Amino acid sequence: MTRNKLQAANLEGNADDVEAAFYDALQHGDIDQLMACWADEDEIVCVHPGGPRVVGPVAIRATFEAMFANGSISAHPQQVRKLESVGSCVHHLVERVEVQTPAGPRQAWVIATNVYLKTAQGWRLVAHHASPGTAGELQEVSDRPSVLH
Repeated sequence: MTRNKLQAANLEGNADDVEAAFYDALQHGDIDQLMACWADEDEIVCVHPGGPRVVGPVAIRATFEAMFANGSISAHPQQVRKLESVGSCVHHLVERVEVQTPAGPRQAWVIATNVYLKTAQGWRLVAHHASPGTAGELQEVSDRPSVLH
């Protein structure tokens, strides 16, 4: 199956499939695929690490196009936690981002929340909020007991 056919199939699945297509689009610098993951709504929102709130598909597309002008974004979701209901899903996760520096490739960490709604077109992203993180983010704070009783 070609990459485009695979991506189209992913957009007809569940929120997990749309999330996989979103990160695939980032890694390939594919703006059309990336925007296909978003809901067709004026109030969709994106916050990049350290950036302002970006509202609407035109503005969101412009920010990603500007990022892709420097190449694709090698972001890999890790430690995904999910809150799911009939018509919405919230995924909070750690993104491992590979960054090129003058000293060579380095890893950066981003804490992200992705919100999906079930729309007439299927599951779509309505909010992506990302904040700068550190390697320490891999050691998350949780109230879950570490030992099962």
